[in-house]
Amino acid sequence: MKRLILLRHAEAAPKLSDDIDRVLSPRGREQMQAVARHLAAAGRKPDLALVSPAARTRETWSLAGLPDVPVLHDGRIYEASAETLLEVVQETGPDVACLVVVGHNPAFQELAHALVVGGEPKALARMHAGYPPASVAAIDLPVEEWSEVGPGGGRLAAFETPASLAPGRKA
Repeated sequence: MKRLILLRHAEAAPKLSDDIDRVLSPRGREQMQAVARHLAAAGRKPDLALVSPAARTRETWSLAGLPDVPVLHDGRIYEASAETLLEVVQETGPDVACLVVVGHNPAFQELAHALVVGGEPKALARMHAGYPPASVAAIDLPVEEWSEVGPGGGRLAAFETPASLAPGRKA
């Protein structure tokens, strides 16, 4: 069983220069506080992080609170289609049981919808409502090798947004 975590970058600052150079907004940095707490409490630490080279995704990952996880920056994740993201995932080595990918929409939402056929009902409802900045999906995949991952068959174990992680909110 493999687990794929799709972490969309937190809210970015307005575009003032090249899109790839956009950093997080103050609100985006605040969003990552709740996401970091969620990732720490999730109980399953990723073995590898694949991160888009965009400044906002690199900053999102640095604020995720998992400094011991090895990181690879993959240019294919930036402006990727869902198909390209799937190819990146499928190339992951067999020693990785839990993979986190940090990137962008709309590809993350499209890939999550393509992979997931069932899961926790409240998480599914949140995911189907949208994939806002700083959202994180945990998808369990009943495969031995990442190369076997394809559309369908995945189970959504969790889907959280900054709003669902807000203090005092009931899941």
